[in-house]
Amino acid sequence: MQASPHPPPDAVQPPRRRARRPRLRNPRPPARIDRRRLAPYEILGEEALFDIEAQADWILDRIGVEFRGDAEALRLFHEAGARVEGERVRFAPGHVRALCATAPEVFRLHGRTPNTTVTLGGDHVVLMPGYGAPFVTDLDRGRRYAALEDFRNFVKLTAMSPWLAHSGGTVVEPVDIPVNKRHLDMVLAHLTLSSKPFMGAVTSPERARDSIEMARIVHGVEALERHAVIQANINVNSPLVYDGIMSEALRVYAGAGQCVAVSPAIFGGAMGPLGPAAIAAQTLAEGMVGIALVQLVRPGCPCVLGSFHSTMNLRSGALTFGTPEANLVSFALGQLGRRLGVPVRTGGGQITAANCADGQAMQDSADAMWAALLSGSHQVWHAAGWLEGGLTMSYEKFVMDLDHCGAMLRFLQGIDTGAEALARDAYLETGPGANFLSTGHTLRHYADANFEPDLPEAGPYETWQEHGARTLEQRASARWKAMLAAYEPPPMEEGAREALEDYVARRKADLPDEWY
Repeated sequence: MQASPHPPPDAVQPPRRRARRPRLRNPRPPARIDRRRLAPYEILGEEALFDIEAQADWILDRIGVEFRGDAEALRLFHEAGARVEGERVRFAPGHVRALCATAPEVFRLHGRTPNTTVTLGGDHVVLMPGYGAPFVTDLDRGRRYAALEDFRNFVKLTAMSPWLAHSGGTVVEPVDIPVNKRHLDMVLAHLTLSSKPFMGAVTSPERARDSIEMARIVHGVEALERHAVIQANINVNSPLVYDGIMSEALRVYAGAGQCVAVSPAIFGGAMGPLGPAAIAAQTLAEGMVGIALVQLVRPGCPCVLGSFHSTMNLRSGALTFGTPEANLVSFALGQLGRRLGVPVRTGGGQITAANCADGQAMQDSADAMWAALLSGSHQVWHAAGWLEGGLTMSYEKFVMDLDHCGAMLRFLQGIDTGAEALARDAYLETGPGANFLSTGHTLRHYADANFEPDLPEAGPYETWQEHGARTLEQRASARWKAMLAAYEPPPMEEGAREALEDYVARRKADLPDEWY
């Protein structure tokens, strides 16, 4: 059955959200910012874009993409006119782009409440926490394997942030739960501890189906037929391979009309050639094939063109983040995705190879985040908490990154040149040589004129010493603890909660523990 058309993104404007933050510093919690006023920065001209798109077509025509262990995907492509030889699929130039044409350019991803629904595409921006780390770290307990408690903590912290509009997916890997059961606890946490949209499991088709069924319990069967409420992260086995687990999970989500993000992972010199143009072309080729498969399963199903690209230290093989070459790829993919007509997730957000929340971590993260947002990316993953190339989520860096998320979203609002912003009445009230602090204009806007971060201290050195000379990381440690102490779960109908918990208990009872 084909998906019903999604409602236009501006049909209902989400109300301004006020986060509940008792005992925290800000007396007036900031309103959510979900749109940009600054236009994306475009670095490539028409000829360069054509060259990259032609390279993507050449890859798909001459080299092709393999779908390993998924006969149904091969059948769908064959019936659509692709050349299928064994598990290799090749496409005539322009064919894959044509198959992608039914994917919506703008769509909504629904939360449990209207004010947590987000829009992907257009001038909208959606930030998410880190994804997939098997370790966590904090100043008190150090680096350790992540547990379900950590997973729940990061879902709570994300739920409290006005800057992260999406709950994420495998925020950290809860290794204290059997591998074949942990997806049930993770989806349960997303659905009960937050009301924001989230990502479900993709590590097996059965786990994908569990995720969708749990979303149906909360949102309702009819709601899932009409709307996307859950998102899948489908990673390509770059270069140019989809394994059967990923492609079948893709088909499960597509069949249910739920959002599919297709994310090639290309590290220049390993999973693809060196150079931004080659990485951009291969990412486009691999991503378009996944989006085409989604559309063959269910035309109109919402998709995101994703990417997780990085450079490498070619002397040691270590991954590097926030580098000029990787950031240039982000800009290119922003343009290529807009030309393809689907929302874009370019690279990562505040990503770093640093082992602790030090200067390197913040410089890498800031450089990557600037590129992701200025490129016009609609969805930014790994916007908070990421360390060690994604191996570790840091509690302290998480809240440090939240401050930067808020500052960057404020930057994207640009400059207001309206009459109130130009403040002529303030000049008439003061005149030359006077102070503007007590003017009516200042009093009207003092609380929201400037972005106010939670962590930095801008006072004199002596005051900083009197307060214990705490570093930013130490202040961040106190901050995340205060946030968790102030957390309150969003309301949920008791019957839905009971049905969810019953589903999880029944599914766990049906499955023997598997730890690999």
